[in-house]
Amino acid sequence: MRRREFITLLGGAAVAWPLASRAQQSERMRHIGVILPAAANDAEFQTWVGAFLQALAQLGWTIGRNVRIDTRWATANHAEIRKQAAELVALAPDVILASGTSTVGPVLQATRTVPIVFPSVVDPVGAGFVDSLARPGGNATGFLLFEYGLGGKWLELLKQIAPGVTRVAVLRDAATSGQGQFGAIQAVAPSLKLEVSPVNLRDAGEIERGIAAFARFPKGGLILTGSGMSIFHHDLIIALAVRYKLPAVYYERFFVAAGGLISYGVDRIDQYRQAAGYVDRILRGEKPADMPVQAPTKYQMVINLKTAKALGLTVPPTLLASADEVIE
Repeated sequence: MRRREFITLLGGAAVAWPLASRAQQSERMRHIGVILPAAANDAEFQTWVGAFLQALAQLGWTIGRNVRIDTRWATANHAEIRKQAAELVALAPDVILASGTSTVGPVLQATRTVPIVFPSVVDPVGAGFVDSLARPGGNATGFLLFEYGLGGKWLELLKQIAPGVTRVAVLRDAATSGQGQFGAIQAVAPSLKLEVSPVNLRDAGEIERGIAAFARFPKGGLILTGSGMSIFHHDLIIALAVRYKLPAVYYERFFVAAGGLISYGVDRIDQYRQAAGYVDRILRGEKPADMPVQAPTKYQMVINLKTAKALGLTVPPTLLASADEVIE
């Protein structure tokens, strides 16, 4: 799927998609709202939303015939997200696709009746979005970004790609799910003979000071945990890792494509396709309260060889062979 094939869809333009071979849809126009914590020119989010729209088409929803889509590109600014969430809810859509913790929270503040599907949230129970994973109980459901046990895999990858590392700074947003992610990583660290310490992501100054202080001592590496703040500050974090020669493991491909070293995380395209299935089921009458929050089923590992060379690292052949994608 190429960008130009779906870019016109993102503003809600009427496009005739081919119908999949399934039961005939009602011709009543349904309304889907989409809110994203990114700018409209964000290539990664465009790809993910394109996958969502393509999956909807395969499920029988034709934009302009039986479904209308309103998309809000809210950027990562909290005030802008709240404003766009309120405006989107005021349009009274049948269901809202809200991407990530930073958007789901404001949408839930604006409505407790409009169904919400999230393609990726780190800890929906801890954030108060759902009562439980098995029975969400409210008007929101969707898919986990990853399970906390993944923290052990990140530590293993760091040791594989940089065997000399003995100290790890875990970059986290303590205001959201960062505490839980750090705790899971901390529990595994002793078995790998690694010492871990947290660096908070409240603002750019704190990130710079935290990484600079950590880098004063040798044999260090970084792990970036999932949060809206990690995406907002991704350029700074990647630049600091390179500046201080710190090998870093990221939780998704997006960071490696932007210059990070290695990532292991969920296949976001698959998540958005599955989210389309949940939206379809809600439009056909199911309630989010009864639809379980699902764990990811597809993961991918991506390595940036250019960044490895800049850090003076030689990537083991076994690691290269197991990578889903290698960026030269």
